[in-house]
Amino acid sequence: MSGQSGAVCVTGATGFIGAHVAAAFTAANRRRRVRVTYRDRARLRALEDVDVDAVEADVFDRRAMLRALDGCELLVHTAGMVASSPERRVWETNAVAPRLAVEYAAEAGVRRVVLTSSVASIGPAPPGRAANERNPYPPGGTGLLYTDSKHAGESAAFVAGRELGVEVVAVCPSYVLGEPLNRALPGETSTRIVGNYLRGRLPAIVDSYTNIVDVHDVAQGHLLASRAGKPGERYIIGGHNLRWSEVMEQVARLAGRRHPLIVLPPEAASAAGMLKRLKIPVLPLEGIRLMAPDWRYSSSKAKRELGYRPRPLAHTLKRTVDWYLELIEAGRFDGSRRNSYDLMATWVRLAGRAGLLFPLRQAGRLAGRRVVI
Repeated sequence: MSGQSGAVCVTGATGFIGAHVAAAFTAANRRRRVRVTYRDRARLRALEDVDVDAVEADVFDRRAMLRALDGCELLVHTAGMVASSPERRVWETNAVAPRLAVEYAAEAGVRRVVLTSSVASIGPAPPGRAANERNPYPPGGTGLLYTDSKHAGESAAFVAGRELGVEVVAVCPSYVLGEPLNRALPGETSTRIVGNYLRGRLPAIVDSYTNIVDVHDVAQGHLLASRAGKPGERYIIGGHNLRWSEVMEQVARLAGRRHPLIVLPPEAASAAGMLKRLKIPVLPLEGIRLMAPDWRYSSSKAKRELGYRPRPLAHTLKRTVDWYLELIEAGRFDGSRRNSYDLMATWVRLAGRAGLLFPLRQAGRLAGRRVVI
C-alpha cells in the first residue's frame, strides 16, 4: 500500500482473532494509529496493553461506523459469529455486515478493506486432496448456517467493492488455535475443543480432516494481505492438515492427561442432519455436522503472493494447551454450569472405567478404524 499516514480501523477487535490483528497492525507501524470498534466496553480487556483508539460502534450503526472510519485509509473487518444460533443474528453478522462494511468504507473515503472471511466460505475439500481458493462452493450451499453465511458475506463484499470502487481482499483462516492476547481470558469458540478435552468435558469427535492454523499467523496474514493482497482475491491463511484424532492425541500427550473420546465417522453427519430435521434434541448435532466435512486446505497462494509462512503445529498446540492448563490451575472454570456435553462426557468416562468401551475398541479393530481414543 502507498501512503501509510492514515489510520487503520479494526472491527471485531475484542474477539480472539480481532485482538491479535489489532496488535499486529499496532506493532507493524507505531506512527500509524489503530482504531478499534467495540460494543461492550468491558470486552476491551481482550486487547490488554495494546495502544489503540477505541470507538463505540456497532457494524449495523451507519453513523457510528462513519465516525470510526473518519481519517482512516484501511478497514480490517474481523467482526463475525462462529455459531449456529440465534440464526437471524448469525446470518446478519456474517452475510450482511461485510457488504455494509464496504459501503461504509466507500462513503468514508477508505479505499481498501481487508475482510476476515473463512475457509468455510470456500467449502469442503474435493475427494482426496486439499482445497484451494478456486474450489467451487456447493451450488445449493452446505446446509450449515456458519459456512453458508460466511460464503454469502464474502461474495457480497466483493460485489460491493467492484460496484463502489473499493479494494476488497479476503483473508480465509482455517481452524484457529493458540492463546488469546490477554491470557487471563477463557477460550473463544475455536479453542474450546482443546479446553473441553483437558477439562474432561468433550465426549466425542468426528474423525475427519481439519487444517489447524496459529492465531499469530492469522494476524500476520491480515497484515500481509493489507500490503500485498490483490483486490478481489481471497487468500487461505492455513497451517497443517491432519485428522481430529491426531490433533487430540497430540493435545493429550502435551498435557500429560487423557480422557476417553468416542471417535465418530464422518458419515455421522448424515444421521445428525436427519435428527436435526426431526427436531430430536440430541447434542451436539450442529457441531457434528460442521466437523464432519473434509476441511483440508492449501495456503500455496498466500505463500507465493503474500510471503506467508505458518509456524510448526507443535508450537501452536503447546501454547494452547499450556494456556488452558494455566486457566484450569487458577480455577477459572470452577463453578461453571454443567451442560449436555458434561453429561455425555461423564457417561463416556464411566463407561471406560467399567470396561464398556472395550467392545467398541474391538469392533473398531475389526472394521479397520479407530472408534475410541
